[in-house]
Amino acid sequence: MVATDFSNQSQQLIQAGRFFFERGWVPATSGNFSARLSDERIAITVSGRHKGLLNEADIMLVDSLGQALDGKRPSAETPLHTLLYRRNPAINAVLHTHSANATVLSRLGGKELRLQDYEVLKAFPDIDSHECAVVVPIFPNDQNIERLADQVAAYWDEHSLQGYLIAGHGFYTWGSSVEDARRHIEAFEFLFECEILMRRLGQ
Repeated sequence: MVATDFSNQSQQLIQAGRFFFERGWVPATSGNFSARLSDERIAITVSGRHKGLLNEADIMLVDSLGQALDGKRPSAETPLHTLLYRRNPAINAVLHTHSANATVLSRLGGKELRLQDYEVLKAFPDIDSHECAVVVPIFPNDQNIERLADQVAAYWDEHSLQGYLIAGHGFYTWGSSVEDARRHIEAFEFLFECEILMRRLGQ
């Protein structure tokens, strides 16, 4: 890793935070973002920072196990990020948001949200038709993040995964770059809004 890698990735995370905050997807100090710099270096947001007001001092370094490398305190949910990086070398960014739509949908019951027959599904990797479905699992919230990470890993052992919801909490997705992960957040948020509107209309 060279210094410019950290600076460039930090700026992309900062810009994502401002973009998400302007849309109401990371209120207060909610959410956390990260980007892989190398197999042993991950840039991640410092715990408790407002994502709409991030600066480079609010981005820190952890190793592949989530241990701080610069004396700062990472998000408590860092194990959910490092799990994804360890399991899939193609993942280079993980973004976690707390929109109202995602949070409400996560609390409506059930263990998954099925998104089907939407054109915007083509925003996700390996999908080239609206004639498909993306299943978003909903995991119970758990203050034991290691245990929650184990649940995500167990699900991933048996199913494909584009993102997941934590009940009453928020949404996680990822991509091969910060730009890709940001696009996935936008697409999922549009789909979540469509689902909320459909339910309001009784569909």
